[in-house]
Amino acid sequence: MTNLTFKQLRYFEALARHGHFGRAAETCAISQPALSQQIKALEEELGGRLFERDRRQVRLTRFGEEIAARARDVLRSLDELEGYAHASRDGLVTRLRIGVIPTVAPYLLPGLIGDLTRQHGGLDLNVRETLTPKLVQELHEGRLDMAIVALPVSEPSLTEVALFTERFVLVRPREDEGKPAPDRDALREMRLLLLEEGHCFREQALSFCNTQPRTVQSRDLLDASSLSTLVQMVDAGLGVTLIPEMAVAVETRSACVAISHFRTPEPSRTIGMVWRKTSPLTKQLLEIAEMVRQSAGTLRGTRERPLSGAGQ
Repeated sequence: MTNLTFKQLRYFEALARHGHFGRAAETCAISQPALSQQIKALEEELGGRLFERDRRQVRLTRFGEEIAARARDVLRSLDELEGYAHASRDGLVTRLRIGVIPTVAPYLLPGLIGDLTRQHGGLDLNVRETLTPKLVQELHEGRLDMAIVALPVSEPSLTEVALFTERFVLVRPREDEGKPAPDRDALREMRLLLLEEGHCFREQALSFCNTQPRTVQSRDLLDASSLSTLVQMVDAGLGVTLIPEMAVAVETRSACVAISHFRTPEPSRTIGMVWRKTSPLTKQLLEIAEMVRQSAGTLRGTRERPLSGAGQ
């Protein structure tokens, strides 16, 4: 198998991920005919069909699925080798692929990106915003170097570093301003607006209310895809919601709502960083974790509690 190349494996992985020649070619910055030619050459080299093709989509064959798993391992090892070489040579991070959950990204990233680019000149920075399960998957596949998520993730192959805790606040219509925040029992009787299923923040809010989705009538829960939509729904009089404290300044600027803090024990979450235990960038990522702590601490209108010296 003397003609097999890493470039072919990258093209193959992109096509397996996207299931579409055009999108895969765009990701790899080559033409679609060139991608097709490389995939054909790879199939000939490996001695089997990797994909089933029709007019609408491209699917992995069973043989292709087996090759895909091994190809991801090879490419992840190659990326880690390159990262180790860079880190060992000059001690600097030259490329950083960050994943962030949607309930953190819009509020933390502006300041953090500015801090990273100022302290690491020439840094090639790529940011991916999606839900925790997808971020964990992409970490395992080597497509991300680190992710900022709500902890715990509890993946044995990942290092977890707690960064800070933040409280949840109650968002109510403006006419409720000044009223004491309801307790859990009273909150369960209200129409609670939540993020759609898949968001960890939804589960955290339900956990605070000691409520299971399957025990609540569908009319009592309204779902949204973003915190911004939730706040606007409260403004429209559709119910009440919980949002993380770091989101208050941004999400309430154009909404006529009231913000209340709960009595102790307040609902909260721990935000942290995760990365592969095998990552050659561990030393640099620990330094970046401290930068994230500092960026979170300077957010206006928030009261996060930093977890200095938090364990891994």
